[in-house]
Amino acid sequence: MRLRNIPRAEGVIQLHRAVIKRPEAQRGNWKQIFGNENPIYIEIGMGKGQFILEMARKYPAVNFIGIERYSSVLLRAIEKFDTEDFQELENVRFVCMDARSVEDVFAPKEVGQIYLNFSDPWPKARHAKRRLTSQEFLERYEKILADGGAVEFKTDNTELFNFSLEQVKEAGWTLKHYTYDLHHNEELNRGNVMTEYEEKFSSKGNPINKMIAVKK
Repeated sequence: MRLRNIPRAEGVIQLHRAVIKRPEAQRGNWKQIFGNENPIYIEIGMGKGQFILEMARKYPAVNFIGIERYSSVLLRAIEKFDTEDFQELENVRFVCMDARSVEDVFAPKEVGQIYLNFSDPWPKARHAKRRLTSQEFLERYEKILADGGAVEFKTDNTELFNFSLEQVKEAGWTLKHYTYDLHHNEELNRGNVMTEYEEKFSSKGNPINKMIAVKK
């Protein structure tokens, strides 16, 4: 669900040190932004930022970039970042952009891993190409992912999940793991970091679907 428009969001984003203002200018040079040679993992559609901030804290030897289209949503992630729990993190940056532009922002093989969490299902058939697990997006991911790079996708929407499994197959990717009940799958749930939505849905007893797909 899209947050209501927050007028001050744009101003905060433009001034915040963790937000990259012209991401396309960093294409091929993201490791210089972080000042190290650590791998770069991205989350597309990061929402309020809980997942990526927890991941950055848990894995300090990885550089994380959170991508969010809506400034009012990104503002919430920035506010969370500025709390005592996360403000010392140096291995996370934020970008406000449309996911369709990932090839303009990341060079070939520059990204080690892509996370998609509870993405917009775009339920109408005519909007299928907008789904972040569609073949159109998988083609974009394939270009920026390093060899052996993977997409990890979680959702509570089983219809979207089934669509995603088919898209992975049709795109020629390798479906490494998948489950329709993540929290009862010992292997895939080990070390799982939950998003805000995941906590909300699972607390109601809703099963969470997860897949890991490796680029062809």
